[in-house]
Amino acid sequence: MKNNNHWLRMQVTKRSLQRQILLWTVLPLLALWLAGAAVIYQVSFHFVNERSDAYLSRFAASLAQQVAEGAKAKHPVSALDIETRAQLLLKTAQEGQVSYALSTSDGQINIGVPRQPLVFDGSTANNLASHAFSSVMHREQSHRLMRAYFPGNPNLQQPAVWVEVSKNLTEQTQSLHQYMYRMALPLVLMMGIVSVLIWYGVKNTLRPLISLKQMVETRQAQDLSPLSLADAPEEIDALSNALNQLLASTEESINRQRRFIADAAHQLRTPLAGLKSQTELAMRENSPEGLRDRLNMVHTSATRSIHLVNQLLTLARSEPGSLNGIPKVKMDLARLVRDLTGELVPRALAARIDLGCDCLVQEAWIEGNSALLRELFINLVENAIKYIPRDGSVTVRLTETPTQYVVDVEDNGEGIPDADKQRVFERFFRREQTGNGCGLGMAIVREIVERHSGTVELLDAVPHGLIVHVVLPKNLISS
Repeated sequence: MKNNNHWLRMQVTKRSLQRQILLWTVLPLLALWLAGAAVIYQVSFHFVNERSDAYLSRFAASLAQQVAEGAKAKHPVSALDIETRAQLLLKTAQEGQVSYALSTSDGQINIGVPRQPLVFDGSTANNLASHAFSSVMHREQSHRLMRAYFPGNPNLQQPAVWVEVSKNLTEQTQSLHQYMYRMALPLVLMMGIVSVLIWYGVKNTLRPLISLKQMVETRQAQDLSPLSLADAPEEIDALSNALNQLLASTEESINRQRRFIADAAHQLRTPLAGLKSQTELAMRENSPEGLRDRLNMVHTSATRSIHLVNQLLTLARSEPGSLNGIPKVKMDLARLVRDLTGELVPRALAARIDLGCDCLVQEAWIEGNSALLRELFINLVENAIKYIPRDGSVTVRLTETPTQYVVDVEDNGEGIPDADKQRVFERFFRREQTGNGCGLGMAIVREIVERHSGTVELLDAVPHGLIVHVVLPKNLISS
């Protein structure tokens, strides 16, 4: 129950790929549109200020120019003249609510109430034709304010002029807001349409993935046939191909296990049946000599069964897919060959076989499984000792090439006909039915060599005999 709850929690926390794609597509698009709207608003507001600033500058310059022209004509203008000129300018421009204040340095004209005092001092006089713009809030309304100083000309008795002009921007700002609101409506509609199109596109794109999910969920555990998706995108097709490769590998592994179990059951049936028969006969035997003979047969049959079981276990360990739990380590192949040859010398002497080792390489470092490689070379040497005539010779030779190590197990026996050189690597194939062999030795050799990315082949020795030619690559990478 606890595991089920944990699984349910994991299912709840899983994120939807479709939802993630939609979020990462729609949200950035929405952010870009909002940022674009903000930029458009700022640019529009900037243009409104620029237009207002240009108008305020012209208005202030026109009032100051009227004062200057009156001084040149020696007919000083009055405050009424300035106000008349200002009203005419305002009526002509139609710029909305504009207020102004003007003051001359001689004190003759002082119109309006400036927002800040107009002071004629030395620092101001030195700041020729100064203009200052600012945005201010007055009575909760936005105003654009310009203060301008126009220096006079004492030689022409032309006074200096301070002008402050303020324009109410509330109406223009409201118009800008209305424009932005009107523009937002089509943007929202476009956003909705684009979101629907994106959702439809994502859903349609992920449909093959959903189909693949449904195919896997509804498939029986025994069904290892390839998955088939028509018109799938490249990425989904690659996933489907990877799953098909996994299914094919699993099917091959299951078939190999089935064949192995069937072969093992078939091969074990005979020695076990013989062992049972021998024990039944031994139980009926009355004489000590007959009982001893029966027990010797039981021992021989048990020894053969043990040898068969050991061979089957070694074969199972060396098969593809079963090596994942067996580590590969850095090992010296030359030392392994020398040590194994030395260990098998007593057995060779007992069989009157001359066993020798010819290592032309002092060190041969590879990455491999020492237990399996040991089993490989024991099988080769023992097969040679077992099947060649007495007083024969067996030589284990280690050489190297730039990329490979080569181990040759050569004997001077009768050899193997070309027709049988490939068949000896088949499981349970025996050229001769004599002896206690089970026909697995060379099959084990081939499996171990293949698990180490090597090759093995049978060659004819000169003048007669057999060479088992094993090639192992250098610098193996552990799988």
